[in-house]
Amino acid sequence: MKLKIIFAAILFILTSSNGWSQDYLASSNQLIQRVLPKLHGSFITESIDAKNGMDVFEIESKNKKIILRGSSGVALASAFYYYLTEYAHCQITWNGTNLNVPKNLPEVTQKIRKETPYEYRYYLNYCTFNYSMSWWDWERWEKEIDWMALHGINIPLAITGEEYTWYLLYKEMGFSDEELKGFFTGPAYFSWFWMGNIDGWGGPLPVTWMKSHFELQKKILERERSLGMKPVLPAFTGHVPAAFKNKFPNAKLKATNWTNGFADTYILDSEDPMFAMIGKKFLQKQTEMLGTDHLYSADTFNENEPPSAEPEFLSKLSARIYDGMSAADPKAIWVMQGWLFYSDRKFWKEAQTEALLKAVPNDKMILLDLATEIEPVWKRTAGFYGKPWIWNMLHNFGGNTNLFGRMDVVANAPSQALNDPKSGKMKGIGLTMEGIEQNPVLYELMMENTWRTTPIDLNTWLPKFVFNRYGNKNTNALKAWEILRKTVYTVPEDKYIRDGAESIIQARPTFDSLTRWAKTTLNYNERDLLPAWDEFVKAAPTCKQSDGFQYDIVDITRQVMANYALSVQRKVVDAYQQKDSKRFNTESQNFIQLITDMDKLLATRKDFLLGPWVSEARKWGTNPEEKALYEMNAKDLITLWGDAKNPLNEYACRQWSGLLNDFYKPRWELFFRRAAKSLNERTTLDLKKFNKEVSEWEWKWVNQRKDYPIQPIGNPINTSIEMHQKYRKLMAIAHQ
Repeated sequence: MKLKIIFAAILFILTSSNGWSQDYLASSNQLIQRVLPKLHGSFITESIDAKNGMDVFEIESKNKKIILRGSSGVALASAFYYYLTEYAHCQITWNGTNLNVPKNLPEVTQKIRKETPYEYRYYLNYCTFNYSMSWWDWERWEKEIDWMALHGINIPLAITGEEYTWYLLYKEMGFSDEELKGFFTGPAYFSWFWMGNIDGWGGPLPVTWMKSHFELQKKILERERSLGMKPVLPAFTGHVPAAFKNKFPNAKLKATNWTNGFADTYILDSEDPMFAMIGKKFLQKQTEMLGTDHLYSADTFNENEPPSAEPEFLSKLSARIYDGMSAADPKAIWVMQGWLFYSDRKFWKEAQTEALLKAVPNDKMILLDLATEIEPVWKRTAGFYGKPWIWNMLHNFGGNTNLFGRMDVVANAPSQALNDPKSGKMKGIGLTMEGIEQNPVLYELMMENTWRTTPIDLNTWLPKFVFNRYGNKNTNALKAWEILRKTVYTVPEDKYIRDGAESIIQARPTFDSLTRWAKTTLNYNERDLLPAWDEFVKAAPTCKQSDGFQYDIVDITRQVMANYALSVQRKVVDAYQQKDSKRFNTESQNFIQLITDMDKLLATRKDFLLGPWVSEARKWGTNPEEKALYEMNAKDLITLWGDAKNPLNEYACRQWSGLLNDFYKPRWELFFRRAAKSLNERTTLDLKKFNKEVSEWEWKWVNQRKDYPIQPIGNPINTSIEMHQKYRKLMAIAHQ
């Protein structure tokens, strides 16, 4: 009897708001200590009540201490970051951090109180887990969860280690390891496995990986929940192993194909009784092992068209998917990525979209308008027909390297939608990029919307961002950023430009100026960016100690060199077409030297190194075979994407030191040798033959064993200035 009373008392404390507040206060204090280990004692954290279920924070000074109050751990972390940016003029980004806090912490003379209008602040895209996070360990995840909390995120997608839950469930259903071998992909391809696009590629997946990442997922969820976040966990959408048709011959299966060079995958028909059974069992097992916050991600037709466009069919389908969730969890809320409404708008017309959505109760579904800054789907779906929805910035595709963004849209559109009577139940904002660790200004700007209901004035916000980043108010740096704002960070409304351009350097060698994935179309005139580069060079003596400035000057130098490559390549092509062997050799050598110089530049910052990507992949291996498999996964994803004939080659290309010298440069050297030979022999270069030869070379590169530097080499400032001195006049002439 005494034990029952004690247990009931403990349960009451843990489930009461005060019990949880003590928990998130401790977690918030630990976060502050991680960020400012020497000054964390200067901050005192206290809990306050949310307002109508929405997060609130307050900041004030008392007795030379900074008092932070928040309605959750995320609210407290946001209060802390607000103080760091607004009073201490600091900044924490993936690419450059300034934590030069004044010795005497600035006083908050008047109490600050902020209330968010957004119940949900969503984070991550399935693709982010591979294009950026494939090889993350707990140390890197811990930093990211801190970043999430500081920036107000409260419902992150959490799918690390999902494959282990499925492994255990299918083993219970009688599947052998041999039957599952062709199901689970390699670790760099889980995003598309989870979304039902591919099976097996990059595998077979070792069970050691599944177990280690299931343990990692437990740490991730524990930390996120301790800060008051509600992680979004996966649910069943019908994707089953190919062996399912042999194991259950009477099951209603549909073969579907992603059309990107991969084999069919199999979807269990939602009418089949096993669909509801598997969906229920999966959630029960997942909840038993990982707990739940009742938010579940399920994307039924990610870049795969449904078998029927009949509204009744689509309505019954989504109802059955939700029923499968609610059977295991009556409180289940379905979180759906709205990518299908953007990527396949020809299929998803008004009748089909409305039918799919209206079959689920409004309070049991949240829609992610996944690329709202590119195309607001909410505007053509009457605000998603009564469903709560989230305004998201997608911004980056494939983890590509470029300066790009829609700064004015991000500053204005979220609050405009919030205040638009036609927007329905807009309940949040979020970040759904395919890859992170690039363009930090866009992500700082987007999350600035969290604690406001009005547009952001870029005329005041941008100078503050630059000051916080560099630690001083340098005139040249401010001029540079104004140019960036009007060039790389503006997309003309009369042009459809989805995302940032790549460099012709990254394209599989060609005489063309445009390729499918290594796109070269800019959203600005390249010559208009050059004055920003000049201003960065002028700002260097004052700003060179800043981590953020060091990243930025390398990034803009990289961008202008990447742009300039197209001018050089066109000269190569012109010389070839004019059958001028001497000029062809000169211009092709200029092109190769440009690649070499870009590699040297990028080697100065860890942000732009291939080495860590490969090294961190290999670290997860427990034997030579696993290490080799993970290295192949790492190199394949960012080059060929699939096998030697895969049509997605270069989709996830990167401008990284190591990749330029060891992958892009040898390809172009081979191309130039073959082209020079054809000039000398007065024949036409056989491009089909060359493409076969180069794709075979690429496949060998993907599968070879090689280490690359994991630490930067050289000085980022000096090397950027060196490139400016070497190329600036040449670029001016080329862009006349």
